Amino acid sequence: MGNRSSRNKTKPSSDSQTESHSKSNPQHSTHTSFPPPNRPAPAPTPTPTHPSPVGRVLGRPMEDVRSTYTFGRELGRGQFGVTYLVTHKVTKEQFACKSIATRKLLRRDDLDDIRREVQIMHHLTGHRNIVELKGAYEDRHSVNLIMELCAGGELFDRIISKGHYSERAASELCRQMLAVVHNCHTMGVMHRDLKPENFLFLSKSETSPLKATDFGLSVFFKPGDVFKDLVGSAYYVAPEVLRRNYGPEADIWSAGVILYILLSGVPPFWAENEQGIFDAILHGHIDFESEPWPKISSNAKDLIKKMLRADPKERLSAVEALNHPWMRHDGAPDKPLDIAVLTRMKQFRAMNKLKKVALKVIAENLSEEEIIGLKEMFKSMDTDNSGTVTFEELKAGLPKLGTKISESEVRQLMEAADVDGNGSIDYIEFITATMHLNRMDREDHLFKAFEHFDKDKSGYITKEELETALTKYNMGDEKTIKEIIDEVDSDNDGRINYEEFVAMMRQGNPDLNKRHK
Repeated sequence: MGNRSSRNKTKPSSDSQTESHSKSNPQHSTHTSFPPPNRPAPAPTPTPTHPSPVGRVLGRPMEDVRSTYTFGRELGRGQFGVTYLVTHKVTKEQFACKSIATRKLLRRDDLDDIRREVQIMHHLTGHRNIVELKGAYEDRHSVNLIMELCAGGELFDRIISKGHYSERAASELCRQMLAVVHNCHTMGVMHRDLKPENFLFLSKSETSPLKATDFGLSVFFKPGDVFKDLVGSAYYVAPEVLRRNYGPEADIWSAGVILYILLSGVPPFWAENEQGIFDAILHGHIDFESEPWPKISSNAKDLIKKMLRADPKERLSAVEALNHPWMRHDGAPDKPLDIAVLTRMKQFRAMNKLKKVALKVIAENLSEEEIIGLKEMFKSMDTDNSGTVTFEELKAGLPKLGTKISESEVRQLMEAADVDGNGSIDYIEFITATMHLNRMDREDHLFKAFEHFDKDKSGYITKEELETALTKYNMGDEKTIKEIIDEVDSDNDGRINYEEFVAMMRQGNPDLNKRHK
């Protein structure tokens, strides 16, 4: 999920809603402009100044974002783009810049998605809990969205680092999330990808507001509009989205799932693969019996139940949820939650980072013989010889190869493969994903991956070796590396041996697996 392979039919407002950055020509003029005759020419031979060519995405004159901002380190990778830390050259103020490579925008729908993201961010800007878009630039290579910098970190990181955590703290956070949902829905916008990673704190201050980010999957809607496309992130997706018949109530469901995790440290619907998660969501059983639920207030459980009603018509609206007794400023107990909640939350967040890198390593180390069949498979599906395979090509091509695979498995393959989130997969992405579905846990593959990390052939992956590997893939800081070792290192010797590595690769989150034993 999270791919953009099928779209809703609701058209966003026209491009005129997209405000130009202050330096863009507001008229989008294409006339050649000459300097007035009485102005001295800057050079011995005066030449007419030609307007910048108009960008195909934003439909306004191109501008070089790097003439105004200095680019720094990478902050993260999203659906379509890479986000960088940037500094305004004059004011020295820091911002986040989401940079989207235009070469990846292969289809008309891709261009529409980016335009709509810009429109929606301009439309919503000004709300305390929504990240503010400062300007949008387009040059020959990329579209760059300059946004306020949320330097306070991700939602779960803040909770985990504080250590002390109560229902009242969860209630405060949930109130801010629901304020975002309410504002979006009032303004005719459905977010469609609410998840903890998309909520960041503006600053490290105790009183920092929580900000919703990444409106890349958001859409405009009118009352009564029905959406069919399967988008979002597996743990947080509503049952009606899986049934491809939904409206803005799906955002309330996602917020309810986040609230469940805020109070227990684990998602309400989980499994070892995406299809299993979907089955659990459609089955709809919510566990309020396991720890810590017996100690959680009945009001909190009541609110979650009402936000996670299977029938969207029976689900609370954002306003109703905000008015729930548990959401009042003194409505939730202030006694600390069990420390196990924070431990589980940490595991839920950190566990898969090493696994993702290991899968990439395995794909890169497969021999020619192992991938020749996959290479032929890719070529036969790439019917337009574009070098990429779309969801439609994948869906049409797999049955012809005699592969019995359901649509949801095709989506799972697409999700696993589409690393850069552009809605199509290139050859390396295809090999990575098909290898993943085709017995990535084979002993020789796992040993190759382990050897890749274990550079000194000591039989252990050390902290330094893990750091080298994660840095290569832009996936790790000091804290992440420590957490991965803590989670995978079952014998607590500060390093990861082969048995521990294999156990991690062959199972889901260990703590999740214990819940129903």
